[in-house]
Amino acid sequence: MSYICPKCDRELVSESQSHYCAKVSLDDLLKGKSDELLLLFDKLLAEVADWPDVLVGTTPNCITFVHRQTFFVIRPMQKQLDLKFYSAKPIETPPVIKTIATAGRYQNNIRLSNVNELRPQLFGWIRDSYDLL
Repeated sequence: MSYICPKCDRELVSESQSHYCAKVSLDDLLKGKSDELLLLFDKLLAEVADWPDVLVGTTPNCITFVHRQTFFVIRPMQKQLDLKFYSAKPIETPPVIKTIATAGRYQNNIRLSNVNELRPQLFGWIRDSYDLL
């Protein structure tokens, strides 16, 4: 069962979950983005939001996907979406542009600007992050 923060109306896993407490709409985060970026975001959202027990939240800079912990983050940039997810081992192959060791796991970043850049491997990595956290 989830908890709704009374200050920001964000849906959280529990009352004690740490979060950025600010009211931010998804429309505001995506305002002014190209149709291609919006379509890319919609395809990512459609895939991941339907997984069991996933909560989708917004902060002033990004969209978070939480299972037991935040396992996937989309940060809209001017011409790209920066995707962040976690893995048990470093992923050092393209399209991953950065891998950082953190808290016994690895944070990986990918930047996409076009729907054609979506690959099944990416969804596999995001699903592994969901299972890991």
